[in-house]
Amino acid sequence: MRGPRPKLIERSRACAPQIEGAVNNDMKSELNITRERMIDLLNEDLAGEYQAIIAYTVYSQVIKGAAYTDIARELEAHAGEELQHAVKIAKQIDYLGGMPGVFAKPVKTLNDPVEMLRADLENERITVTRYRERIRQAEAMGEFALSETLRAIIVQEQEHEMDLCAALGIDVPRPQNTPDDQSVGTG
Repeated sequence: MRGPRPKLIERSRACAPQIEGAVNNDMKSELNITRERMIDLLNEDLAGEYQAIIAYTVYSQVIKGAAYTDIARELEAHAGEELQHAVKIAKQIDYLGGMPGVFAKPVKTLNDPVEMLRADLENERITVTRYRERIRQAEAMGEFALSETLRAIIVQEQEHEMDLCAALGIDVPRPQNTPDDQSVGTG
């Protein structure tokens, strides 16, 4: 992890309401899972990291206007950080005896800068919620190195959420909670 990055400066006032309910309640999964199930879930997470790499790369290049210059640079930095996350997740999948997947989740192609940022924010919120659940599952399996790897990733994902909210001129939405979130220590 590198030192502090400049935060997104430009605040878009076109987006007043906060993004709520970005995570489907059906994502709450069982706590005690097999290694094979963890590999499958991590591959879903890996597909989300690939999606983020593509979205941040594309959005950083197509977002236009003087007001978005600093934001575009920040999105480009996010793309690099998401690549680091993908490598860490792939390494954990390999460690567990699985094969890292090669497909990305679909990326929304948008022309409106505010909608691009909102799409990125929604994806970050979903990712943080998934990783919070994955940490609980890893700890239940006794895979503490995996849970620590995910904790490090979640720190950056939450920084991305804060950056995107700053760019949108909104407060960071409350995390999507599951019943035992206090045990994770990331809230």
